[in-house]
Amino acid sequence: MSENTEVVVIGGGYAGVMAANRLTSRDDVNVTLINPRPSFVERIRLHQLVAGTHAAVTDYKEVLGERVRLVVDTVTRIDAAGRALTLEHGGTVRYDHLVYAVGSGSADPRVPGAAEFAHPIATLEDAWRLRPVVEAASAKAPLTVVGAGPTGIETAAELAEQGRAVTLVCGGVLGPYLHPRGRRSVAGRLAALGVTVLDGPGTKVTAVTRDAVRLADGRELPSEVTVWTAGFGVPDLAVRSGLSTDALGRLLTDETLTSVDDPHIVAAGDSAAPSDLPLRMSCQAAGPLGAHAADTVLSRIDGERPATLTIGFAGQCISLGRRFGIFQFADKEDAAKGIHLGGRSGAKVKEFICKGTVKQLADEARKPGSYRLHKMFKEGRRRQEQLRAQHDGTPATAEHTV
Repeated sequence: MSENTEVVVIGGGYAGVMAANRLTSRDDVNVTLINPRPSFVERIRLHQLVAGTHAAVTDYKEVLGERVRLVVDTVTRIDAAGRALTLEHGGTVRYDHLVYAVGSGSADPRVPGAAEFAHPIATLEDAWRLRPVVEAASAKAPLTVVGAGPTGIETAAELAEQGRAVTLVCGGVLGPYLHPRGRRSVAGRLAALGVTVLDGPGTKVTAVTRDAVRLADGRELPSEVTVWTAGFGVPDLAVRSGLSTDALGRLLTDETLTSVDDPHIVAAGDSAAPSDLPLRMSCQAAGPLGAHAADTVLSRIDGERPATLTIGFAGQCISLGRRFGIFQFADKEDAAKGIHLGGRSGAKVKEFICKGTVKQLADEARKPGSYRLHKMFKEGRRRQEQLRAQHDGTPATAEHTV
């Protein structure tokens, strides 16, 4: 009787948990999930953690299959040639196949003073550190949120709804992803909450001090607490391990999510760059990518050629406090449409999606292989055109051996 195949997943976020659960659909596969935290982080609720309206964590028992072995540790190096992982607290873990799903965090802020005086919010630890800082600030203390993507908008709205004096510094356009109609809706709700929105070319932050934020147009804003949401980065594990990455550090893969360096490594979630054309960092992409990564591994175990990536988007949801929100509809290739759902209905959709992402993981844990969303779409025309232009008709591929 042959030994079981050992598959290790690095990272216990939306993509990693989905992949780990799905891999247990085969009895001859042993699955190990390595994650630095003992609990699953609902990252899309971290702004609520800062405001004290949600804990943003779920016990892994609720979302992880019983056959998945959880190791609470951090991988410090991948030895691709030896198929082994070095752990921070000592020891190694060997694998036959590896799923690289390390996620993302705050980008290194290059603005003078930002690293010292601004508070990121991209990780659970960031949010834990920020919450007591906000609580210690007086009710009328000026709070500045830098960055007008979903995280910045949600954080500004959440704090303003509690009566805080919040300024949102966009550094450009408010909600760049949004359609102009959706943007007007968000701006109106922020205004109703009392958020001062500073947008336009002159609002790029040039410096952060202990009690102020300086803008490119010369303005200096008083700020007792500055929250930094401008941009995301990825862990440098792949870079440190000598694997090929894009400029941001995401693992370069082909369209099956297989590393261009090694057919025994696949990537999923925010840390994946298929064909150097990565998808928007989001839990909306993470679930399907995690499922596809697992399917690629299972195909390789069977000696079959893995399917190429197909994924579709529906839109983007943003909470605007606890009572209002917006769902910005998009086409399947993630371009915003001119329609959106706002107000209380938007808030209900947002909450439904937040709960739904956790339920999808729990459902896959109970019935591995039941998730099908990543198979519902055909490859989009725009991505096909990008691939043809970038690779002259031949997408980047890894050696298809097991």
